[in-house]
Amino acid sequence: MTEQRMALVASPTTAAQEAAAELRAIYEWHPIERADLVVALGGDGFMLRTLHAMLDRHRILPVFGMNLGTVGFLMNDWKPDLLELRLQQARAITVLPLRMDVETVEGQRHSVPAINEVSLLRETRETAKIEVLVDGRVVLPELVCDGVLVSTPAGSTAYNLSAQGPILPLESSLLALTPISPFRPRRWRGAILPNKNAISFRVLDAVKRPVSAVADQREVRDVSLIRVGIDKTSPLTLLFDPEHALDDRITMEQFAV
Repeated sequence: MTEQRMALVASPTTAAQEAAAELRAIYEWHPIERADLVVALGGDGFMLRTLHAMLDRHRILPVFGMNLGTVGFLMNDWKPDLLELRLQQARAITVLPLRMDVETVEGQRHSVPAINEVSLLRETRETAKIEVLVDGRVVLPELVCDGVLVSTPAGSTAYNLSAQGPILPLESSLLALTPISPFRPRRWRGAILPNKNAISFRVLDAVKRPVSAVADQREVRDVSLIRVGIDKTSPLTLLFDPEHALDDRITMEQFAV
């Protein structure tokens, strides 16, 4: 097998920086512009930032993460030895990001990717009132809530799960549409939709009841119209040790107690 050129990125935390120094002393590293894959040291938040940085640069490489953070759901275990062998044996998992296109109250337009979820959140004490559309059809004329989110399978065990949303198998080609503290309709608990669907939200009374739209960690405030759908043009590849693959972890989260 041809040797793969590795790039190294690390969270600014002390633990990740110390681990990076250890790896630099053992292996040969290349700039991302000349690398075949990326090794990322940190937690889940740093992994998301690494993936977003590649989407921004339009240079998308496979990423093998090692956990120097807290949860490390998207990461492998931290072990400095036998890294090249681990990379050769790694299992590749493909993740399709979301694309969030928004228009603000003032008419500004933004287009932002999201790997885990797109969340709409009320900005003040006033509850949000949101019209929900699927493929242009109004499915909820008025959702009164703290917010609502659209989650990918990769993100379904994150914010989506804490909002009582469903866990989606990684290869399911589904999206979770989950309300956040819904008031009306009181018994609506969300929906599971094919990822070919385009989901739109209109913020009702957007000036009096302002809403922000958040794509993972990127926020756009005072939005009026939001469109969310899968971006099949920018597939992301995460690399995992065979015994530690993401799809297995997501499946087993359904049995966590």
